[in-house]
Amino acid sequence: MTSLTPEAPAGLDHVRTIADAVLYEGYLLYPYRASSHKNRSRWQFGVLGPPHAAPGSFAEDPGMATQCLLSVPDEAPATGAGVSVRLRFLQLQVREVRRLDEDGGYTPVAGLDVAGVSVLSWDEAVECELDLGTVPLTGDGGSTDETCTVPGGEETEPLTDERGVTVGRVVRRREPLTARVRTRTTRDDGFLRLSVSVANEHAGTAADKDAAIRVSLIGTHLLLQAHGADFVSLREPPDEAAAAAARCQQRRCWPVLAGVKGSTDVVLAAPIILYDHPEIAEQSPGALFDSTEIDEILTLRVMTMTEEEKAEARATDPLAREIIERCDTMSAADLQRLHGLLRDPRSPVARAGASAVRPLTDLRDAEPAAFDTGGEPWWDPAADAAVSPESDVVVIEGVPVTKGSLVRVHPSRRADAQDLFFAGQVARVTAVLSDVDGGVHIALVLVDDPAADMHDWYGRYFYFAPDELEPLPAGDPRPDNGVSGTTDRPRSPEHRKENPS
Repeated sequence: MTSLTPEAPAGLDHVRTIADAVLYEGYLLYPYRASSHKNRSRWQFGVLGPPHAAPGSFAEDPGMATQCLLSVPDEAPATGAGVSVRLRFLQLQVREVRRLDEDGGYTPVAGLDVAGVSVLSWDEAVECELDLGTVPLTGDGGSTDETCTVPGGEETEPLTDERGVTVGRVVRRREPLTARVRTRTTRDDGFLRLSVSVANEHAGTAADKDAAIRVSLIGTHLLLQAHGADFVSLREPPDEAAAAAARCQQRRCWPVLAGVKGSTDVVLAAPIILYDHPEIAEQSPGALFDSTEIDEILTLRVMTMTEEEKAEARATDPLAREIIERCDTMSAADLQRLHGLLRDPRSPVARAGASAVRPLTDLRDAEPAAFDTGGEPWWDPAADAAVSPESDVVVIEGVPVTKGSLVRVHPSRRADAQDLFFAGQVARVTAVLSDVDGGVHIALVLVDDPAADMHDWYGRYFYFAPDELEPLPAGDPRPDNGVSGTTDRPRSPEHRKENPS
């Protein structure tokens, strides 16, 4: 019935690489050492905590739920159409090092040096994958409800020195886990909505943070595979499915199409919001686990670690050891690949005389653009007479705004939480800039900022779009009617949409 199966069935091999990335994201944090404060707050994504945890344990919510949409042929009941459901997560495994005492007893310690090798206490993880069977896709709807258990356990490994004398042992412990998975199918506007909910049903009470994470489901996500039906993209639904897709609700996870581009038989419901058909970048030589951090930055940071720090990381976890060894042996060419590629941001356009415009393609499938400029820089702002941030002008509400102009800031795009503190503030424009895509950005410093002159000196500016600024007469930083962030001028429909509050 329900089995613990680490192997993925046929058809899911291509999905497993991205699913494993979700599973282990946050498992290890740079600098990958057990003594690091960062590694005392791991497991950031997809944690389903125990339902009866004490408030002081800071346990995560015990549940998550997803809804996805399927296009099911009329003959589906006769052909046995269905969706297989697989639940994947990590089970925490405590690795405790114990020192052998003179009286024959064992004392837990943070680590031991055994035959010149450090052995450290640490929280490891065991991969769990539960096969929930197949949910039938029938025209009259239906539901399933299943409770799954993952057993706990304890294993002991002796530690011996170079003479073969026992000096301690490693004890690995896992707490039993219980998960409840419910599914329901309902019709909606010609499509079938599949609802899947997962809940941690651990019966005991977790008194503290450590106890709570030990009985949590970690990195939890779902793999859904359709048979005799097709999933509908919720990110880019077809017009006829847009209304039904908008009615799908998600809680703590998001479903995207997975697998080979163009396929519609597999959905990954992950705690990290992804695009359809996500892939691991071909330039990435291996996992780094650190909360979606950039590969190149982490690799360079690993290369700066001291030999003592690297030794501790190797002793912390086998996966950390792999990271250290990979970064230490990385060639200059491999590191250069991590720097990324410059791809043409514009859609293909037919050249003069071409018979037809080429069809639009997914930019992720496009070859990197050559950008052949005959030896000249792709764009040299110092040599481009068409731009001059020092003197360029942008017209706002009929008023020319340039360097030195005074404006009042009305943040509306919410690009930065800090922008909220600038609402209603008077600022001085330091430059008017344009980007290669034709956008205009206005650099400014706040008039009342005591450090404004210093920011201006070293070029530390704040940037806003023209429609976020209100021109003011020169030398007239008048108060905003005593209410910061308010104005009587009309806001555009676009801003009302972006800022519904």
